[in-house]
Amino acid sequence: MPLLARMLAAPMVIDVRPGAICDLAALLADRRIATQGRVAVAVGPGQGDSIEAELELGQAEIFRVGDGNHASAVSLGKALRAGTYEAVVGIGGGRTIDVTKFGAHMAGIPMVAVATSLGHDGIASPVSSLEHESGKGSYGVVMPVAVVVDLDRVRRAPDRLVTAGIGDVVADLSAVADWELAAADTGEQVDGLAVAMARSAAQAVLHLPGEARSDEFLTVLAEALIMSGLAMAVAGSSRPSSGGDHEIMHAIDQLYPGTGSHGELAGVGALFCAHLRGDPRQAELISACLARHGLPRTPGDLGLDLADFVKAVLLAPATRPGRYTILERLSMSEAETARRVGEYARAYAG
Repeated sequence: MPLLARMLAAPMVIDVRPGAICDLAALLADRRIATQGRVAVAVGPGQGDSIEAELELGQAEIFRVGDGNHASAVSLGKALRAGTYEAVVGIGGGRTIDVTKFGAHMAGIPMVAVATSLGHDGIASPVSSLEHESGKGSYGVVMPVAVVVDLDRVRRAPDRLVTAGIGDVVADLSAVADWELAAADTGEQVDGLAVAMARSAAQAVLHLPGEARSDEFLTVLAEALIMSGLAMAVAGSSRPSSGGDHEIMHAIDQLYPGTGSHGELAGVGALFCAHLRGDPRQAELISACLARHGLPRTPGDLGLDLADFVKAVLLAPATRPGRYTILERLSMSEAETARRVGEYARAYAG
């Protein structure tokens, strides 16, 4: 009988620890990522500049990424392609890493992700989420060849960026439930390995005790976000980590830009979708985790009124055409949506 195996794409290096940034130059050389020193470094507006000053990367050329839009990513890709670089290092938060992933993909060169915050699961995923003229879109890219998370640097990020990734990774439970719903209702095929990885990532954070800035907690959170990204690579899409929760997130981004971070919006969307699915156990676990770490749970926590949230829920299915979730199954009218949103807000207020 022949032995069949699946070949999985994954980063060559995953380094999560305090002080990890100090070994970046050695990582590039030792792993033959950049043997000639022709390296580009894309830095974000936060900690990127200070990290750049500390690094010894020879003649590396620095590119500054000011925002997370598609035009910036295309511009970076053209510059990388014209410069004949061996590799590019993206240093910063989620927007910087998403722009760098897209630019590296355009240029056909390997990319190293150096995360300075843990706001969402894009650290190692094969997806770049970029703003464009009509809102925000997700673009398939090659995943990073190495992922570095310096816990010392993560702790220096603003509070909401340190912990927001909790909302994104626990939302995997909602995304998996939506995928299984699609399998039952439409026959969509579910990838069991991708589900196992996404669910395990969420469970690791869901029940983890301790203070969110401790090395232990941040290590588990970083590894869970990386695992969530790898689940997308296994599935070949964002399906295991993006369901109705992310549809709502994208709708809020489109209607009310700047309302909350990726992870904050994903957590609220996941809690609402668990409520819609009539899964009190999942809803209770997600709610308790978000509350324990001071993350939003209701529209009011995000600064939205209920009418605003109703509009986002109604728009949400249009943000991911072809994706089947609890929102598509229920296909709620405006009146029904308002009723369910009101129930949800009352259940989780305070």
